[in-house]
Amino acid sequence: MTNQYDLLLVDDDPDLRSLLKQYLEKHGHQVATLSDASQLDRRLARQRPDLLILDLMLPGESGLQVCQRLKLADEDLPILMLTARGDEIDRIIGLEMGADDYLGKPFNPRELLARIQAILRRRKQRGPAGAPDPDGGVVVFGDCQLDLATRRLQRAGQTLPLTSGEFSLLAVLVRYPNRPLSRERLIELSRGREAEAFERSMDVQISRLRKLIEPNPGQPSLIQTVWGFGYVFVPDGKAR
Repeated sequence: MTNQYDLLLVDDDPDLRSLLKQYLEKHGHQVATLSDASQLDRRLARQRPDLLILDLMLPGESGLQVCQRLKLADEDLPILMLTARGDEIDRIIGLEMGADDYLGKPFNPRELLARIQAILRRRKQRGPAGAPDPDGGVVVFGDCQLDLATRRLQRAGQTLPLTSGEFSLLAVLVRYPNRPLSRERLIELSRGREAEAFERSMDVQISRLRKLIEPNPGQPSLIQTVWGFGYVFVPDGKAR
């Protein structure tokens, strides 16, 4: 039995929307549909899908523009792009904009289902929040370095202990440098489905991380507070 996913389909073809919605729901998924990008932001603010299926040729803001904008705001949102164009350059541009996969029209709904499952299976294999990232590499900031593959934090050559929660939070911060993240987004990226339980301890773990990595925890320069919003990681420690 396959996992059930929440899918969001944006396409201006009502017949195709209806066909794909029926087919994907028949295979156990929850599917919401929109006809253009104008209502997409409001929808995403209310509920983030497991995967977004996005048509390239949309009225108004194009699928390519939407993909690029969403990936800048939320690099971790899986996007599968659809297009009626046969030109390979569109596929290349779509992937360069951050799309996880690309499917040209016309297509068999069975292939769409297989691609959706493949994208989400690959992402699931990355492991739970707080797990090491074998492909993450080493991130250097200030006099610290964080090895995402081994979960090792070092400062001035000294290894510092990190809990799983502290690692998952710091790993998110270093992956989104100079990008303000709301508390809600930090919680979601750090803990996923455990977000509700993590919310009570996030500020405590921010405080602990500051004590570990900041030159002056009382005046943090690496993990800066964005008042009324959340936090931003500034690798060079300059004031924003």
